[in-house]
Amino acid sequence: MNLHFILEDSDLEPGIRLFAEEFHFSVSEAGMTVQVERTNENIIVVSKTGDKARIQYEHKHQFFRALGLLLESLQHEQEFHITETPQFSTNGPMIDVSQGNAVLHVETIKRIITKMAAMGLNMLMLYTEDSYEVKEQPYFGYMRGRYSQEEIRQCDDFADLFGIELIPCIQTLSHLRDVLKWSCFADIKDDGDTLLVGEENTYAFIEQMIVAATSPVRSKRIHIGMDEALKLGQGNYLLKNGQRSKFEIMNEHLARVLQITEKHGLQPMIWSDMYFRMGSGMEDNYDRNMILPDNIKEVMPQNLQYIFWDYYHFDEEFYLDFIRKHKQFGSTPIFAGGIWNWKGFCLNYGATFASTEAAMAACKKEGVKEVIATLWGDDGTECHIYSALLGLQLFAEHGYAEQVDERRLKRRFEFCTGGRYEDFMEIRFVDEIPGTAEGNLGMTNPSRYLLWQQVLMGLFDKNIDGLPLDEHYAKLAIQFDHAVKRNGEWGPVFEILQKLCRVLSVKAEIGLRITRAYKAGDKASLHDFAKVELVDLIERVEELREYHMIQWHQLYKPFGWEVIDFRYGGLLSGLITAIRRLNDYVDGRVGRLEELEQERLPYQGQEGIVDCYWYKGMPTASRLVQFVD
Repeated sequence: MNLHFILEDSDLEPGIRLFAEEFHFSVSEAGMTVQVERTNENIIVVSKTGDKARIQYEHKHQFFRALGLLLESLQHEQEFHITETPQFSTNGPMIDVSQGNAVLHVETIKRIITKMAAMGLNMLMLYTEDSYEVKEQPYFGYMRGRYSQEEIRQCDDFADLFGIELIPCIQTLSHLRDVLKWSCFADIKDDGDTLLVGEENTYAFIEQMIVAATSPVRSKRIHIGMDEALKLGQGNYLLKNGQRSKFEIMNEHLARVLQITEKHGLQPMIWSDMYFRMGSGMEDNYDRNMILPDNIKEVMPQNLQYIFWDYYHFDEEFYLDFIRKHKQFGSTPIFAGGIWNWKGFCLNYGATFASTEAAMAACKKEGVKEVIATLWGDDGTECHIYSALLGLQLFAEHGYAEQVDERRLKRRFEFCTGGRYEDFMEIRFVDEIPGTAEGNLGMTNPSRYLLWQQVLMGLFDKNIDGLPLDEHYAKLAIQFDHAVKRNGEWGPVFEILQKLCRVLSVKAEIGLRITRAYKAGDKASLHDFAKVELVDLIERVEELREYHMIQWHQLYKPFGWEVIDFRYGGLLSGLITAIRRLNDYVDGRVGRLEELEQERLPYQGQEGIVDCYWYKGMPTASRLVQFVD
């Protein structure tokens, strides 16, 4: 396909050239004429009549969505007229590159940006607790894969080609455990996570962070964090200053940080949850009965934006209520929803769609103009980053329509990414297993704990007893094998899940089966487990680990893989130990296996499929890690 663009703005040309490579068209004067007009109207128009096409747009990023719409429509219709009204002024993802130890390669970020451009998203945040260079602080991000200033600049330059704003996203109060663990920061530490409010060295350090985060980017906006400082004022601050209310401490600190952002000409935003926790007797930022002070508008700073984050609710009324509560601060909040990728290998598209549909409807009714799609790492980043592409498309389509039509979403996704909509939706069945409710709105993550738990000490065996999980995972492995072949460059998203399901088709129920054989005195079956099934399981785990390692190093910097390596090492070593223990029992070297005689209890006393958030609770009931602040 040849296209000849008649442009008013030559600034579009570099992005068009990249689009031509991505979507396989040529730019030449001999091509079909595409008249491009920039307007002052909040509207996108894409049309084709005869042998001429026309694009109207207001902002740069809207042009690239419009160009995608043109290319997509040319595949299906001879003539067309498309009009879209943008619903939001800002819409895009925040990707965690700190908590999950996974720092995306610059090329991975560029790949995501290219897809964002086709979707019409216009903002990207990289959530960096310590994953960026602060030249005055050599231990900041040490051995954690921190970005250099030049790497951030490359990402910003590339994003700007498509009108996408790269906004720094850092922490200036809490969530700094990986910084404060180093002894050189002892003098500015309240507790293991939180900075010491009121100390001059604290604010010198914060200024260093803010300057380092903002220097490589064009944007004057900055996200300064300040969420979940749950023990604020209760550590070294309490020893130095005595008891004070969190509200007073928080406002004092925020005022000092805002002096820094104002000094550097920046436009800050923060997460709002600390103020809502303080307004609740339970310190719950989702307490619908919480009461904000009558004078809240007067005492809250007005030279920053507040971000309402929530991906845990599925009813529109809840979001409407809390958006209105946020408006009591004196402004309309930014809203941050979630693409549920942080509970293990499986992205929960049931919870993603349900929470997003409810939240976006409320945002549009209440006039929220800026939305963020969060992608957290939390506890190890086992989920493939590209499995989130459908979630990004969902946010994008909400950005250009009052309501999202599934048929339209599917067609747009398949054009923008080349992925198959149905296959991406089926990712959810890795955790939405027999025994879970449709959609898995309880956000349970059985695939993760069934992988990492020890086969002879299955902490979750009681919860899955009687469920046909081996069969479920065997069928999924076949489905994902087909998905690998029909999803082009996204095949690896499904191949790692295929290998995971091959493991779980044996491992999910093997602990229960071994225990039953032991209690029945069936040494022949135990011999078979030791000589055949567990040996086969080790081979499957090694295959999964090998492929996971390859994928990690293609997507992320090497730092952080060692954490996943420890997990696979523990799993494989545990399987070897299980073989030894079974052989010792079968051959008479030990008279009993105490771990199999221990009565299995429901995890945390809960029946059925449960949620276990952190890895440390999965392999063993014994202590894995000791935190000392």
